[in-house]
Amino acid sequence: MSVLLEAPPPNHVEAPPPSPPERLRLETAAVRLSFTWFGAKKTLSADQKALAAEAFGAAGDSLSAGKKLLDTRHPKYRGVSAVRSQAVAYWKGVSLPFPEPGVRLVRRGDVETLQHRFEGYREELREAVQELDEVYGELRDSARRRLGELFESGDYPERLAGLFAVEWDFPSVEPPEYLRRLSPELYQRECERTRARFEEAVALAEQAFGEELQRLVSHLAERLEGQADGKPKVFRDSAVENLQAFFERFRCLRLSTSGELDELVEEAEAVLAGVRPEGLRTHTSLREQAAEGLGRVAQSLESLLVDRPRRRVMRRGS
Repeated sequence: MSVLLEAPPPNHVEAPPPSPPERLRLETAAVRLSFTWFGAKKTLSADQKALAAEAFGAAGDSLSAGKKLLDTRHPKYRGVSAVRSQAVAYWKGVSLPFPEPGVRLVRRGDVETLQHRFEGYREELREAVQELDEVYGELRDSARRRLGELFESGDYPERLAGLFAVEWDFPSVEPPEYLRRLSPELYQRECERTRARFEEAVALAEQAFGEELQRLVSHLAERLEGQADGKPKVFRDSAVENLQAFFERFRCLRLSTSGELDELVEEAEAVLAGVRPEGLRTHTSLREQAAEGLGRVAQSLESLLVDRPRRRVMRRGS
């Protein structure tokens, strides 16, 4: 069956594709991640500083000191901290930087998945805090013995439930629509400011990707080349796996304004195409080829990261 395509109208001009900042603005949503966290450390009061200063023959007002309320090395406390670390790592791994503290950009198609993962971290944190609460009395008694006269029962709540939390929201980074009616001139200025922030977001993303790739390829190249004590240097499987994970994430999130970074990512990916950690350990020629290829990428990245900020400033000023 034949299909007839309607011819474009006379003088039809196709709209140019959106620029990387415009595409970033159209395809992403802002996500803010925050935590409520019971502080395990506290600054000493004036009286406590004076007490501590006596041991050194110093004046209390010249001393800056704090005390550790809980043993943060305890496995249950580490379990609570681990949930926060995992949530932050996931958030940064699926998002791009944005020039506003605590805010990053996630693709709109990933919002539902992100919401589900954060709900999982919230439940994991609740369970971890519950387990910490079960040994809280033990930790408080240990602090009493450890701190001596610096211990104050008022520093310790009855329970820890409700004192740790993970929260997230999706703040608007667009100019408020009501401003268009109230003050068109101010609304226009806010639009310009928003455009500039997304331009900066693209630059931040490129910088972050470039620095991460340089760190990963430099580390693996250093482990693959040369010897230590007459034997090939040891490297972990994660040195290869982290790079392969980077390639996948870069493909999902990339918004490059030039082909330089894209080409270097492709070059590094070609070096490791089909390569497994065990193959690098057992085949000398493969190891040498990978070390040489990754070394070239690392050198090119170093030049790119040094030159790019200067070129960007020149473009803005032109």
